[in-house]
Amino acid sequence: MIKIGIADSLPVVSHGLQSYFHGNSRMEVIASAKNLESLLSLLEAKRCDILILDVELDGLSSIRDIKSLLKDFPETKIVLFTNVSEQMYAPTAIKAGVSAYVSKKSDLKDLEATITKVTEGKVIFSETVKKSIEMLSKGKKSERLFKKLSTREIEVLRYLNDGKKNKEVAQILGLDEKTISTYKLRLLAKLNVTNLVDLLKKAKDLDVI
Repeated sequence: MIKIGIADSLPVVSHGLQSYFHGNSRMEVIASAKNLESLLSLLEAKRCDILILDVELDGLSSIRDIKSLLKDFPETKIVLFTNVSEQMYAPTAIKAGVSAYVSKKSDLKDLEATITKVTEGKVIFSETVKKSIEMLSKGKKSERLFKKLSTREIEVLRYLNDGKKNKEVAQILGLDEKTISTYKLRLLAKLNVTNLVDLLKKAKDLDVI
């Protein structure tokens, strides 16, 4: 039996969820809380497998509070059930360790299915949020790479991307062709690739060029 705790400031939501799960052969609501203080008391008194949590719960001020909950009660997995925009809140929630996000506009059958998947060890968020996280990660990698590359290296990289040969790049920049070859070798090493095709592909993927 999956033991569920509910943390929502609106009694109508808590009562509605308790009513929905009543008689469920696999899931049981063991307690509910209307604010952070009562939630802490709930978790200290009873072991919950799943906590259905609204991020707008009274007393819950930031993602740090959620991190603290997960740290203090590691056996409990959190499913966010809220009206707060998924794209706005979910990326940081995932990093904090939250297992799933379900909109309050969703059918309760979706919430039930999500709980089942979470107890199986899965993390459930929409494709939109997953893409947002990928873009955020990509942006950070790109920023780190820009800091790693010199202005001249980026300049050489962009000319190579335009299809210019070492000799042509050397003429444009007023440098020796061997110097351009050295820059190219540095770029290959810094981007951890072995040939020009992969170098340009990786640079494009990271929005360097």
